[in-house]
Amino acid sequence: MTPAALADLVRSSAVQVLSARGIDDAVLPEKVTIERPRNPEHGDYATNLALQVAKKAGLQPREFADALAEVLTGADGITVAEVAGPGFLNLRLAADAQGEVISQALAAGDSYGLGEAMAGVKINLEFVSANPTGPIHLGGTRWAAVGDALGRVLGAQGALVTREYYFNDAGAQIDRFVRSLIAASLGEPAPEDGYAGGYISDIAAEVLRQEPSALSLDEAERHETFRRIGIELMFTEIRESLHQFGTDFDVYFHENSLHESGAVATAVQQLKDSGNLYFEDGAWWLRSKDYGDDKDRVVIKKDGNPAYIAGDLAYFQDKRKRGFDLCIYLLGADHHGYTARLKAAAAAFGDDPGVVEVLIGQLVNLVSDGKPVRMSKRAGTVITMEDLVEAVGVDPARYELIRYPVDSSLDIDLDLLRKHSNDNPVYYVQYAHARLSSLRRGASDLGLKSDVDVDFGLLTLPAEGELIRTIGDFPTTLRRAADLREPHRVARYLEDLAASYHKFYAVGRVLPQGDEEATPLTFARLALCEAARQVLANGLALLGVSAPERM
Repeated sequence: MTPAALADLVRSSAVQVLSARGIDDAVLPEKVTIERPRNPEHGDYATNLALQVAKKAGLQPREFADALAEVLTGADGITVAEVAGPGFLNLRLAADAQGEVISQALAAGDSYGLGEAMAGVKINLEFVSANPTGPIHLGGTRWAAVGDALGRVLGAQGALVTREYYFNDAGAQIDRFVRSLIAASLGEPAPEDGYAGGYISDIAAEVLRQEPSALSLDEAERHETFRRIGIELMFTEIRESLHQFGTDFDVYFHENSLHESGAVATAVQQLKDSGNLYFEDGAWWLRSKDYGDDKDRVVIKKDGNPAYIAGDLAYFQDKRKRGFDLCIYLLGADHHGYTARLKAAAAAFGDDPGVVEVLIGQLVNLVSDGKPVRMSKRAGTVITMEDLVEAVGVDPARYELIRYPVDSSLDIDLDLLRKHSNDNPVYYVQYAHARLSSLRRGASDLGLKSDVDVDFGLLTLPAEGELIRTIGDFPTTLRRAADLREPHRVARYLEDLAASYHKFYAVGRVLPQGDEEATPLTFARLALCEAARQVLANGLALLGVSAPERM
């Protein structure tokens, strides 16, 4: 019996209890919550349904729980239903009933765990969006891993996700980048507010290779030449770095296009017409405070040029015109004010602020030999994606960046991620998959298959039951990861699944040895192991991390 099937059984039993007392079952939630007790001695599963609805039903929680336990005791697949505390209901399942989880996982294969909770919802997921003024730093690398994983998790619930990179090719930072390239081409030091590092010299040299006469052009043409070629070179490198990291985008959106197309001017005029922009002190201000922001924001500056938020306004409108139901922005630690700002912008356009979601990621630091790593070989003082990948590889880098909540700062221990030991989380999970793959090869060599009729009632060891229940938790884990926008839940789940398998491995021999014949228990354990392998593979795929068959 799967957790979902158990929830349905508990609810139908609750309907029976209420009906016997003449109580309308409208007091029941549509979905009953079924959880795993922290202490396995309390049962396989538990529910707090009685505590949730007893008051609405005019009953005492213990009274409702006792009646529910009486109905459930002896029900198909349930061996024990007992009340604990003020009204918790602990349930224990028969081994063969729990085995349905294995059958479901094997039958679904790559699709096991997927759901339809967000079916048809069109989501624009914008992440990384680093300025094309240098290689991707560690903060952007974190978003490259987390954003890609989040897109996969949302897609696993049926959402139609478009991964989008907002290419910031307008504004003062581009001007500083161009002036830095020109200075490097002239053999001069970088401007005081410019960019330094070996990559600047490399790009400057490539600009001159493509346009040997660039330095002899007049100032305006020279600036435009270095801007055009330099930005394209930098962005090409960024895209290639992301691709090598396993992160690709569906759309690369150019900020400059919003200004060139007139979209910014149109958005500004719309807000003027609605009265949500007002003129004061020589500038145009958005009435963002009226919509929950901490202050009004300048949209058109005193010099007549648009402020950065002007592009944000037009960009949001563009996303909605493209038909997205939800716009999720993954932003860096220095963007805390953007949540209220973007929601206020949506409201100012007469839209629902709820279509905007902003996730703020905290800083990432590298540590080696117990000391911070601060210098990049190529980008000066900024540690880049390439630095991290070169140090530990793509899989460890992605996994480590994903396995923590994004709103917490992160210290990455390079020495730990280089270890081939169980102390290294990604190695621990991948090794479990490799060990299970080896078992599958061994079974194949012996001519044994896991798809024969299996008696799951033979899986009575506590470690077997624990592994089955952990496999059964996968669909719920994916649903919560999507609902909460927290892909780290998938990584932590995989570590729990690997731990459950390693415990089983220590006590449950699977393949026959020597002249031994395969028994029904052999096939039951083979099926259990193949289900565990499948779920590990599915989970790693959602993180964009490989599932090696040999290590």
